[in-house]
Amino acid sequence: MSELAREELSALAAIYCEPGGCELLAASETHGISFRIQITVKELLDTDVLLKLLFHLPVSYPSAVPDISVNSDQLTRAQCMDVKDKLLEQAKKHLSEPMVHDLILWIQQHLKDVIKQSATVCSEKTTSSKGTSAEDGIWMLLLHLDHMRAKAKYVKTVEKWASDLRLTGRLMFMAKIILILLQGDRSSIKDYLILQKTCKVDVDSSGKKCKEKMMSVLCETEVQSQHKRFQTFEVKEYSTLKELQKEFETAGLKTLFSEFVPPLLK
Repeated sequence: MSELAREELSALAAIYCEPGGCELLAASETHGISFRIQITVKELLDTDVLLKLLFHLPVSYPSAVPDISVNSDQLTRAQCMDVKDKLLEQAKKHLSEPMVHDLILWIQQHLKDVIKQSATVCSEKTTSSKGTSAEDGIWMLLLHLDHMRAKAKYVKTVEKWASDLRLTGRLMFMAKIILILLQGDRSSIKDYLILQKTCKVDVDSSGKKCKEKMMSVLCETEVQSQHKRFQTFEVKEYSTLKELQKEFETAGLKTLFSEFVPPLLK
């Protein structure tokens, strides 16, 4: 993690000092820094737009552009993706220098234009996209966790990440089996994995906060037409393996269950 990145984060925390304005999510010498900036863009489409910008600064930053995730309850998923693409375009113009604050200022000034352009492109594509699946670009992730020592805090953290990244799915408990099934944009899926691997979400045997070191990615794939889309993210507990199997089968994921879940019982 470069000294430039540390100094930039300190400056951002001072600028966006209101509650929730700047939140450090993870920091390490090997993975870099992950943090969230929350800003409000006023007078857009007759309403204020609350943008949640997740930045991951790799160890090589600022020689490499940051990973960026954009979420907003006032914008569609496609609009958030367009905002992200424009920010990454701008980031390439600032290589070798701290850029996050410049990117935030840029989107505050140009969000309205980006949204208008997004609407135009969407309209132009309507006819040609009629033959494509509505699930294009939606991915699914199945994770297995070995355990949760601080269960209540861990569950709350997973729920918050899913909400912030606009992911749907299930956090499932059955006896000692703990599974996280997520659906959403591939970029959001990747952002979730970064958070899951780099943030201190649990506690160790001595009660100290620790990162998740016993997580397994069982499956990461594009959602298919036979798969049901989850509309929300829910935490559910199952008394039997049959109940858990039914959850998968109802979502059109019978094959996924058969391939990955029974081996966890061995």
